[in-house]
Amino acid sequence: MIPHFMPEGPAVLVENRMRVLVVADTHFGAEAELARRGVYIKSGSEGRLERLYNCIDSSDPDLLLLLGDFKQSVPLTTKQEYFELPKIISGLRRRTVIRLTPGNHDAGIERFLEPEEILPKNGVVIDGTGYLHGHTYPDPALLGGLILVGHHHPVAYLYDQVGCSLRAGPAYLLNETDNRQLSLDGGAPEGRTRVLFVPAFFELAGGMDVSCLSKSGLGPFSRAVDPDTAEVFLADGTYLGTVEEIGDGRGI
Repeated sequence: MIPHFMPEGPAVLVENRMRVLVVADTHFGAEAELARRGVYIKSGSEGRLERLYNCIDSSDPDLLLLLGDFKQSVPLTTKQEYFELPKIISGLRRRTVIRLTPGNHDAGIERFLEPEEILPKNGVVIDGTGYLHGHTYPDPALLGGLILVGHHHPVAYLYDQVGCSLRAGPAYLLNETDNRQLSLDGGAPEGRTRVLFVPAFFELAGGMDVSCLSKSGLGPFSRAVDPDTAEVFLADGTYLGTVEEIGDGRGI
């Protein structure tokens, strides 16, 4: 399996026998949620979809794998989502095969996707790699190999020599953990699993500092992060070091 990081997404192309384009946390319809909270901005769905089209066109995938939180509103579906999602999905279908591992924001997504386009929420193995959103424990069949998850919106903060933040950007986190940490009852078979945390595609998603991820309480995958060995990469694949090394560099 060869991952290719695509900073124009952020997205990652996983290449083995198949070419699987992986995108996490698009959050289409988020502007309606922001409006309910008093923040009024124009819908960014058209620009977000154009970025997704560009990723598809440049990678020529056999499959577009959406790692959950494709939409935003829960538990209800907003007027914005009813209006935009059919056009978005239709456009994606014209370009490639799509599959979704449902996230915690995807309630009601079955109104828009075909049954075969919706994968089990506890994940699936495709061409030797596991995929799920990341808010639930994985199916045991995913353990022992590589799993790609969304949900956590990982971000790397870069600091200058005096500790002032220069910028923050989407980041990938690669963690290896004991299978038992990813088992609800701790009864998983012996072995280890690698997990690649994929950053959010939604440009206004914000994010969780990779140095804080292990204590975030966002789910079983974040609790399993080992800061001493978990490795951080920028959206273009630039290696930054381990979580512990990044923290040491700014006095955390």
